[in-house]
Amino acid sequence: MLVCNVQFMPTFDELKQLIAQNNPGADLTMLELAYDFAAKAHGGQKRLDGSDYIEHSLATALTLAQMRLDLTTIMAGLLHDIPEDTNITIEEIEKNFGPEIARLVRGITKLGKLKYRGLERYAENLRKMFVAMAEDVRVILIKLADRLHNLSTLSSLPPVKQQRIARETLEIYAPIANRLGIGELKGKLEDLAFRYVYPEEYAWVVKLAKTRLEEQLAHVNAMIKELQQLFQENGLDIVSIHGRAKHYYSLYRKLLRKDMDIAKVYDLVALRIIVKDVAACYHALGLIHARYKPLPGRIKDYIAQPKPNGYRSLHTTVFCDQGRIVEFQIRDIEMHEHAEYGIAAHWRFKENGQPTEIQLPPDQLKWIKELLDWQKDIKDNAQYLQALKIDIFQNRIFVFTPKGDVIDLPENATPIDFAYHIHSDIGDKCSGARVNEKLATLDSKLSSGDLVEIIIDKNRAGPSADWLEFVKTNVAKSHIKNYVKRKRGGLLKFFNRQLE
Repeated sequence: MLVCNVQFMPTFDELKQLIAQNNPGADLTMLELAYDFAAKAHGGQKRLDGSDYIEHSLATALTLAQMRLDLTTIMAGLLHDIPEDTNITIEEIEKNFGPEIARLVRGITKLGKLKYRGLERYAENLRKMFVAMAEDVRVILIKLADRLHNLSTLSSLPPVKQQRIARETLEIYAPIANRLGIGELKGKLEDLAFRYVYPEEYAWVVKLAKTRLEEQLAHVNAMIKELQQLFQENGLDIVSIHGRAKHYYSLYRKLLRKDMDIAKVYDLVALRIIVKDVAACYHALGLIHARYKPLPGRIKDYIAQPKPNGYRSLHTTVFCDQGRIVEFQIRDIEMHEHAEYGIAAHWRFKENGQPTEIQLPPDQLKWIKELLDWQKDIKDNAQYLQALKIDIFQNRIFVFTPKGDVIDLPENATPIDFAYHIHSDIGDKCSGARVNEKLATLDSKLSSGDLVEIIIDKNRAGPSADWLEFVKTNVAKSHIKNYVKRKRGGLLKFFNRQLE
């Protein structure tokens, strides 16, 4: 689990020890130079909570180290505020630490120029953010680590700033962390922001969860002992088994969907089982189902069919003793690291401490590339933000093609959105759809887990303008609008020829 003790005063020795622990062969000479450079640059500067400014730089770097990122990124974390808050330029950073670190610091500096005043007045900054992410996704990882520590010291700021920073976190940064698969960091960002954006709801959820948590934790601890014995008797070696409490903001969002009834929330405390390999995941699942009765429809195999952000795990919910219901998450070590660190899990070190060649899964960054493509076409900021709200910052659903491929769509997406996500020709020729092997209207709202098949009419000329009334994704809207525009242009030319 990603644990960042940002409420404590971090030290440089802690940072070095953590890096040495994760990467025994790493050469820390340049890291020490970066720390000395940052400490001197921020010398005498204090934050509003009274702490030395270098502590913020250290906390940011510590979070990046806990995510096991490469030394270049960690050093950029130490240096990230220097151009904005001191007289030292990015050119001086490049001279001392090279172009790669300077490029990362420059990316962070650009993201800090504009202040958040709600999505409607934030379009240009978002455009810059996604360009920076496409150039090097580590820029946003540094920004997320920076934001985590800023949130932990938010109490020292005036209420107006607290609201601005917390709301920006919930509306912008936490959804981006989610899209990058960094689940634990996303949860921490949301919980720290939750108490400032919705203080009454936060207090209510904390109070509600406390009693229920105490009950469930006692039951879960008893189950852990029972499961350890079950696995041992059946020759299954496990790496760890532990209870994981749901984050408060995630619990609040789920309560909104469950009529605010916490009895309907089965994963308030989930049991997480870490094993050595994929075969052991399925072995553990079989043993659990042999011991406890699973709830119908609650078994999810994200190993065979990973989520688009790369998340892999087995989920099952079972009836336990005394009628209790408990959720299990089963994964191997590699899956667990990816679930915790997301895209950051792809930066790793060789035995000699040198960074490996980075091979990022293209599917996990596909959405960023798509964003850049259509943000070039959408010049109007209001239209751009509306598209972002749907395609990026809205809840996502995961539906399946007949071949079992997972498709990531915004909530309330339709078969037409699905068709255009597959290919523009399929969208243009779409004449019907089957959802879960039953005929469905083209304006039907899809749900997670749906199996969707598009019926194609090869003789169809193109999409209908009426589809614009219900499609959700920018990709679908763009293709339909372009077709309608071309069609109208063709008709106009036809009529003009007739008048000649």
